[in-house]
Amino acid sequence: MDEEKQGVPSPEGEVSPVETSVETTAVVVQSGGARPPALPPPPPADEEDDPEEQGMLRMSFMEHLEELRSRIIKALLGLVLAFVASLVFAGPLWDLISEPAVSALKHLHVVPPHLVQITPMEGFSIIWVQLPLLCSLFLASPWIVYQVWAFISPGLYKRERRWAAPFVLITAGLFIAGGLFAYFLAFRFGLEFLLGIGMMNGVTPMVSITEYFDLFVNVTLGVGLVFELPVLIFLLTLLRVASPRFLLRHSRYAILAIVIIAAIVTPTPDVFNLMLFAIPMCALYFVGIFFSYMLVLRREGKRFPWKPVLKIGIIVLVVLAAIYFVFAYYHLHMIKTWPYVTR
Repeated sequence: MDEEKQGVPSPEGEVSPVETSVETTAVVVQSGGARPPALPPPPPADEEDDPEEQGMLRMSFMEHLEELRSRIIKALLGLVLAFVASLVFAGPLWDLISEPAVSALKHLHVVPPHLVQITPMEGFSIIWVQLPLLCSLFLASPWIVYQVWAFISPGLYKRERRWAAPFVLITAGLFIAGGLFAYFLAFRFGLEFLLGIGMMNGVTPMVSITEYFDLFVNVTLGVGLVFELPVLIFLLTLLRVASPRFLLRHSRYAILAIVIIAAIVTPTPDVFNLMLFAIPMCALYFVGIFFSYMLVLRREGKRFPWKPVLKIGIIVLVVLAAIYFVFAYYHLHMIKTWPYVTR
């Protein structure tokens, strides 16, 4: 009986409850009557670790392929609807597309100032198939970009999914803006330059609609895709592949690559048209870095210093307005040779 009170081990090697209570009391007495420190509470569940946020990461490979197939089919359906709408207005659209060539031929005093058809199928293939397809790409670009965003959005955090509308609007807007830039500026200057070179040596231009439309597609789609550079930089930063510091540090290599791309896209070999492509592309590159920097600041919980930037912007606008006033007051205009400014 006395042995059980002293906590003698049982034959099976277990310690009796009396011994356990005595040891616990001894520990409390040795620690001055204080209870042992409680374990720290478990860390709160992070919002980012919500299973709902993992979305696509928990999908199997076949589920990824099924989702991709669904998005491609929806994008193609939107493209088909835009193609049908473009097909209805194929005639007016061709008048609009061929207007730069007609204007260039009139300015060069070519008679008659029209494009020509060489083969029997040229007119049908260009005006009723390829032209509506090109227009449908621009018309359906917001829907196609939305399908791309819907495919990648399950793998993003909840706060990042809120950027769906800005992403779609900016991406499609830049693509359409690139096409308009090519149509109203780059393509017109380049086309007149190319047609005028041969006329200097007594060659009368006779441009087929196939050659003209191929050049138009290359320039328009090329510039439209190049205008997506800010979106590409933003996505690389969003996926943590690149950072604003890295992009700025290697900006000289980026500018070199931009000039090479501009030389490929430019329909003419002269430096003036090359700069007409390269300068907007370089500006878009740094605009992309700015949006990338804004994203990094948002991640770090910081704010962008808008006040000093707005002050600098106002000063730049005032300087540009003064230059424009001087040009307008003295009837100055730019030329391609030195001193580049004349009356």
